[in-house]
Amino acid sequence: MTDVSPILSTADDNLTSSLERLFELVRIPSISTDPAYKAECRKAAEWLVRTLSSLGFTASVRDTAGHPMVVAHHDAATEDAPHVLFYGHYDVQPVDPLNLWENDPFEPAIKDIGAGRQVITGRGTADDKGQLMTFVEACRAYKAVNGGLPVRVTILFEGEEESGSPSLKPFLEANADELKADYALVCDTSMWDRDTPAIAAALRGLVGEEIVITAADRDLHSGLFGGAAANPIHILTDILAGLHDETGRVTLVGFYDGVEETPANIKASWETLGRTAEAFLGEVGLSVPSGEKGRSVLEQTWARPTAEVNGIIGGYTGDGFKTVIAAKASAKVSFRLVGEQDPKAVRESFRAYVNSKVPADCSVEFHEHGASPAIQLSYDSPVLTKAKNALSDEWPKPAVVIGMGGSIPIVGDFQKMLGMDSLLVGFGLTDDRIHSPNEKYDLQSFHKGIRSWIRILDALAVK
Repeated sequence: MTDVSPILSTADDNLTSSLERLFELVRIPSISTDPAYKAECRKAAEWLVRTLSSLGFTASVRDTAGHPMVVAHHDAATEDAPHVLFYGHYDVQPVDPLNLWENDPFEPAIKDIGAGRQVITGRGTADDKGQLMTFVEACRAYKAVNGGLPVRVTILFEGEEESGSPSLKPFLEANADELKADYALVCDTSMWDRDTPAIAAALRGLVGEEIVITAADRDLHSGLFGGAAANPIHILTDILAGLHDETGRVTLVGFYDGVEETPANIKASWETLGRTAEAFLGEVGLSVPSGEKGRSVLEQTWARPTAEVNGIIGGYTGDGFKTVIAAKASAKVSFRLVGEQDPKAVRESFRAYVNSKVPADCSVEFHEHGASPAIQLSYDSPVLTKAKNALSDEWPKPAVVIGMGGSIPIVGDFQKMLGMDSLLVGFGLTDDRIHSPNEKYDLQSFHKGIRSWIRILDALAVK
């Protein structure tokens, strides 16, 4: 491994100029969802190309049907060095409502918020311009001292992440050979707290289904037909209630195929984080944990699959009262997946279960609402271990390996389309107010984020 002390010192010495460059990028209102800002999105892409080119990257703006991509390449000092793909996005969310901002959202500044904390204010500072610039500035410091980079680097900066990434999949398909690397680095996640860095090793997958139960050919008077005619709301609620047993486990046949237990040492590390059920649920006005019995809330939300009912429609729902037996009833159901669960198999099992519960003279329709597999990086992956050790060397507290209850689509695309696992390391905080007025990024997150990537790049170069 390289002695990174001179590189870290260079990053420290250059912090002021690094901030100036971040401010330049934040000042560009690259709002991807609003056509009025199309030229600004291109301006941000061109700014990034100039910046990367000045660091010795071969960089270019790549046109798409929407906003452009930025692609850049840099060779490593040795031919057999690992190859990484770093992903970020330069587009930002709209700033509405503008009157709630304390300062101009596109005029970044350093602000003292007390308790020794300084933050960088402005739209995109945390999501994702500040995050992506930690990596760019790490490359700058590394090259300033060593004249090169320890690993081969490809960079992909997207301009449509905040508007659904419509151009991303076509771009990955068309440029798969150019973009494929040994693994991807994604810096669009958060730390556990201000002093504890985190690596997300798992992202849950998702299956969405809408079911519509039809009984009679019209709504019926409950006095005339009640007790004799099938009630689709009864059928539907019976189906939904049967999705779980008394222990909270999902009852679908084969549902847990591909689900492995979280390693004991990982669960033990989660216990040290102090996230009790009472504290977690108390934030939303609840106190009694639900779900699978015998599981902590972190295990339930990070590492276990779920079946949730997201909406039910049926019968008369207006003001007053109407004694009617509805002809139809519907529900929206989602399944969060983990491990090697197959989205197609889960959907088929759910449909088979529903069909088995529908009476012969009634019918059911199914409507798909997306499907994606879970993402799981091996907890003992050498890449994860190297990154964890590097982060622990930088921050006051050791890095923790966490899961994420939601999904980051790009990570699934990298795995499915390019055959790459992703290392998710970010320096955001839960109070960064992303997508809201007064977005901020801790100055410590930016500064130590740069230093962290220096350490990680150096660690990844070691065979």
